[in-house]
Amino acid sequence: MKFRHRSKQEDKTELSMTSMIDIVFLLLVFFVMTFKISALEGDFNVKMPLQEGSGPSDSTQLPLKLVMHSDGKGNLTEIVLNDNLSFGTDWERLRGHIVSLVGDDAGPAGDEGPEVEIDFDDDLFYVHVIAAITSVTGYRSGNDIVHLIDRIKLAKPIP
Repeated sequence: MKFRHRSKQEDKTELSMTSMIDIVFLLLVFFVMTFKISALEGDFNVKMPLQEGSGPSDSTQLPLKLVMHSDGKGNLTEIVLNDNLSFGTDWERLRGHIVSLVGDDAGPAGDEGPEVEIDFDDDLFYVHVIAAITSVTGYRSGNDIVHLIDRIKLAKPIP
């Protein structure tokens, strides 16, 4: 069997880097020019529960505690506020009660204002948790968004 020796010049293939760099810059310019800055939607300030023994607990008492019960299949059966007010499954009644408690004129300012602790059964569908967060944070009035409660905390799961 006879091997042929190739010259090293035949093995070299050169790529034109200029055209590749041009394409990269064109793509960069395209994406910079078409980028739209928009307001954030669905940005909720939610505090997740801390793990056991990770530090001192928060000494402030929460004025509002929202508990959601399920039927064992993930469906919402009852919404309870502060262990004594039941709203059935009506989110609008809950929002109306929150408006009567908090008021809808100014809304919360940063760390000020009430905080809601949300507790729910382990098998409750996640869509109901999002509906609860949406109901207590605010509502849309015409083109304006009325903020009610921005401080939301999820309760620690019971082992």
